[in-house]
Amino acid sequence: MSSASNENIEFQKVVAIVGVSLMAMKFLAYFMTGSVSIFTDAMESIVNVVAAFVGLYALYVSARPADRDYPFGHGKIETVSSSVEGTLITIAGLLIIYESIVKLLHPGELTDLDIGLVLIAITAAVNLAVGRSAIRRGRKNRSPALEASGKHLCSDTVSSVGIIVGLMVLYAAQSLGYDARWLDALIAMVFGAIIIRTGLKVIRECLRDFMDGADKELLTELSDTLNEHRHHHWIDVYGLRTIKYGTRIFVNLHAVLPRTMTLERSDVELSEVEEAFRNKYGDSVEVSITAVPCMEFSCRYCRYDCQERSAGFERELEWTPATLCCVTPHAADGRVVINLDGTK
Repeated sequence: MSSASNENIEFQKVVAIVGVSLMAMKFLAYFMTGSVSIFTDAMESIVNVVAAFVGLYALYVSARPADRDYPFGHGKIETVSSSVEGTLITIAGLLIIYESIVKLLHPGELTDLDIGLVLIAITAAVNLAVGRSAIRRGRKNRSPALEASGKHLCSDTVSSVGIIVGLMVLYAAQSLGYDARWLDALIAMVFGAIIIRTGLKVIRECLRDFMDGADKELLTELSDTLNEHRHHHWIDVYGLRTIKYGTRIFVNLHAVLPRTMTLERSDVELSEVEEAFRNKYGDSVEVSITAVPCMEFSCRYCRYDCQERSAGFERELEWTPATLCCVTPHAADGRVVINLDGTK
């Protein structure tokens, strides 16, 4: 198990434990106050807990090494886990809106709002801290499951903030003798819609991962790494492709090298390309490089001391995320450039 996978699992355990604790606190606040806003927040916490344990299981499975049945590893289960979590977030938002409409039409009595306000404020602060940490760690270790858990906790924080605002207004209104129970349901309804939006966004990102969509941020990082460690022997790089399986990153590319370069020297050059990526991503990256001998049109972009030149050196080729994704060498006629938005 890689250090990144182990780190993700340990942090997901924290997310699960925090989720159970905060769920108990929210239900306590609901039974004390009778607030529909707090009830819907407590119901969402049930989703948090279920999603946390689903994510924990996914991280355990994702950490398993590749085998005969899964030669690329088990990382895709994190995307499955994230899609489940996004679905649960969306369902929670729909339930919140439904309960809000019911309470808007049939408001109940509200009691001990001051205590409920304090309890929900505590859960909101804890959710925000843990959620942001989970998102940062998930992005750092490229874990969709952990990042989805963090987004779920942050969405829970958003609804809790809305509840806090509603409770403060209700508490002030009750102190002045006004009946503002309708605001309790209205606030919950608004933030239920926000939660649905978060859930749908998580689902959309999962669908993109399922279809191995281009990761713009990752391609930019790879481009920067190649330019930073570039040798003048590396005439061109093209056909850059990436696939993510959980924390694992698979990189495939073609490197154009001087055709007069010895096989031994070519192997050294390609090893340095791989080493540059491993220095950046550690054990989580696997690199596959195909060495391609240069053609006559490559001479204008090559600094290598060669006796078979057809033209003198003019300039180095520019390597950007868009040009690196070309399916043919950059100087070749009729090359196809794959833009980061998927167009050609």
